[in-house]
Amino acid sequence: MAKILVTGAKGFVGKNLCWALKNIKDGKDRRTLSLSNGVDGSVPEPVEGTFTIEEVFEYDLDSTPEDLDAWCKEADFVFNLAGVNRPQNQDEFMKGNFGFASTLLDTLKKYSNTCPVMLSSSQQASLTGRFGNSEYGRSKKAGEDLFLEYGAETGAKVLVYRFPNLFGKWCRPNYNSAVATFCNAFANDLPYTVNDPSVELELLYIDDLVDEMLSALQGQEHHCEFEGLEVIDKVDGRYCYCPVTHHVTLGEIVELLKSFAEQPKTLMIPEIPAGSFAKKLYSTYLSYLPYEKTAFPLKMNVDDRGSFTELVHTHSAGQVSINISKPGITKGQHWHNTKFEQFIVVKGHGLIQQRNLNDPEGKVLEWEVDGDHIQAVHMLPGYTHNIINLSDTEDLVTVMYCNEIFNPNKPDTFFDPVK
Repeated sequence: MAKILVTGAKGFVGKNLCWALKNIKDGKDRRTLSLSNGVDGSVPEPVEGTFTIEEVFEYDLDSTPEDLDAWCKEADFVFNLAGVNRPQNQDEFMKGNFGFASTLLDTLKKYSNTCPVMLSSSQQASLTGRFGNSEYGRSKKAGEDLFLEYGAETGAKVLVYRFPNLFGKWCRPNYNSAVATFCNAFANDLPYTVNDPSVELELLYIDDLVDEMLSALQGQEHHCEFEGLEVIDKVDGRYCYCPVTHHVTLGEIVELLKSFAEQPKTLMIPEIPAGSFAKKLYSTYLSYLPYEKTAFPLKMNVDDRGSFTELVHTHSAGQVSINISKPGITKGQHWHNTKFEQFIVVKGHGLIQQRNLNDPEGKVLEWEVDGDHIQAVHMLPGYTHNIINLSDTEDLVTVMYCNEIFNPNKPDTFFDPVK
């Protein structure tokens, strides 16, 4: 069993990491933490055994020196995420980023606790390029050197991570993340400024970062060296890095956010392939929506037969709609060449009928459907089809998937009664 100390626990990264650790601790996240060797920087090889999290110590500004003392004594792993990003005075950088690091390491030394220690640093510590004259970068570099010296002196495993720009839920806008600032602006209809849309950022998503930190907890971190800002993957490197990042321009970010903000009008869900930047940005954007924009109305097409409402559009996979038929009503009675659909009755009692247009016998295929036994029925191209509400009192509610968004100029829909 392991006791984990997280400093800066109420910051952006700290909150996400602590919730991940607590979910594992409480059994809500069922992933298994496995022990690995590779402590000396060699290639990690799985070894027998697993461990569980016994306690997560959350240290932040409201914690006491006594808390830090007690938790440094007991900790089996330390994630040092504490730091200063936007102080009122430049000298606070060194005090906050270097000074606290000294206090933390001195307290660990006090108890001869040589547990692994992770340090959250920044690309600015490279002191190259546009970061060549950064007081923040100098404070981060001093913290890095302190940790590396501590590792050499005590034999403790030290993991120094230089993070690029971070983004994700709970990141504070108008602070130190352009992505958070833009997401908040679009979600809340606030003004924003893009001085140069061609500027490219390297971005690290918070869930990818948390996954890397959980790997580090298990001795499976990724090591590297740096040439300026360039990461050089190296098994015995002094530094560590997260291998999953995205290189995106400010212009690309803004264009994606514009499309996200239009979704309540267009119903268009963005293309969000697994692992894509768009998927991660969309989740981030949604986390900034205010209460009044979290729910939005949909256009219901209502007549004396019931209603039909489009729910979701997609660029490449069609649309999803909800159809409500009043008692005794028949809907459909048409066929398609290429368009195909699925009908899924979720409430009520109905009958789906289909007939192959070229069947000389005119055989009708039938499926009796109801909301207590949910199934999906394909509407086959070249078959005219309908759906009938068999109830005398209850509405028939059907989720309908179609592989394309309705195009009034090419509807591919032709009336022909099934019987």
